[in-house]
Amino acid sequence: NQIEHGVIIAPPNATAEQTRLANESKIRDLKVKNYLFQAIDRTILETILDRDTARDIWESMRRKYQGSTKMNTLQEL
Repeated sequence: NQIEHGVIIAPPNATAEQTRLANESKIRDLKVKNYLFQAIDRTILETILDRDTARDIWESMRRKYQGSTKMNTLQEL
């Protein structure tokens, strides 16, 4: 799961396979961030736009809204 594991970063002097996996991870993360941006209310969105990864966004929202109806609905998605 992209949110649980975060983005894979290729090490210095990475092999072609490590670079490919890191690039795929970054693309998946961008897709998840896009989905989150589309699903989140604009007032909430303004507070998370500075987060770097989907995991950062999710953790920020989880900390702020844990237990709320909106958060429970997002978790079901």
